[in-house]
Amino acid sequence: MNPNWKNFLLSQHAHFEGDVTITFAASLAHNDQVLCPLLHFGVLTVSGADAGRLLQGQITCDVNELTEMKSSLGALCNPKGRVMTTFLLIKKADVFLMILPIALLETVKKRLQMYILRSAVIIADSTEYYCLMGSSASESATEAFMHTQQENIISIQFSSTKNRQLIIAETEPAIAYWTEQLAMGYQAENSEHWRYLDMLDGIPWMTNETSEEFIPQMLNLDQLGGVSFTKGCYTGQEIVARTHYLGKAKRALFLADCAIPKAPLANEIIIDGTTADGQSLGRVLHAQYSGARYQADSDLCKLLLVLPVADESLVDLKLKEAPQFSITIN
Repeated sequence: MNPNWKNFLLSQHAHFEGDVTITFAASLAHNDQVLCPLLHFGVLTVSGADAGRLLQGQITCDVNELTEMKSSLGALCNPKGRVMTTFLLIKKADVFLMILPIALLETVKKRLQMYILRSAVIIADSTEYYCLMGSSASESATEAFMHTQQENIISIQFSSTKNRQLIIAETEPAIAYWTEQLAMGYQAENSEHWRYLDMLDGIPWMTNETSEEFIPQMLNLDQLGGVSFTKGCYTGQEIVARTHYLGKAKRALFLADCAIPKAPLANEIIIDGTTADGQSLGRVLHAQYSGARYQADSDLCKLLLVLPVADESLVDLKLKEAPQFSITIN
């Protein structure tokens, strides 16, 4: 993390809990306009004359469709078509910015570097160079993953239904943006709340526990525009394309609720509560509460689950490790 950005957030009464979580003092009032500093994302920059060609041969989205105003979700898969990481890919002049879970950044960097060979490509961890924050308000949204670039600030629309934007900036513009937004009535919000909002929009971020467990269609990445079926070959493409054209995507991502006192861990097993032996049905991709400074008494744990599609057994879902708690699909 950029040390100047961290010092600024400390001056804003931010509390750093571990490496990826930032909190602020609890609030007694709900505010629809919030600003969340983000540490759980890292930034890989891919540059050089052959950068686009390298990425095109490795990732699921079509690099050639990116513009200065259009970004895309995507995935890097292993040869078996299993997703190593999901990411947001942004084109900034001749450089590509890959926003991805920071826990997977080094693994992804090493994997991409394997394919450079003699290509004119530089892959760098630029996490400390950029400041990331999430902005959310109640106004109506524009088209998802369209973005603007001005005054050293990139703003990406992160939802098709809500006015939710991911902000990427260098330190001084980030500080100026934060200060301006708070003056306009925005409230500093815990970083975990942005993860929660991502869950509500079905954004499938990976962890060390879930990496290489699912193909893109199981994460609804195709529905989010993160998979091109016309771009040609990339690592894992054969499995992904075969699943698409044969119509055999038997699992998908579902949003669910559970009145459980502690959020289950990533990759925990979901079982069919109607069977005597608790038949395994799927896995938890991510689970958490809202994470907001203002906590309503009715807050339930939200879960993103990878489950069978159109399966009658989804009526009585349980966590294998806590079968006393029922899960309800949204």
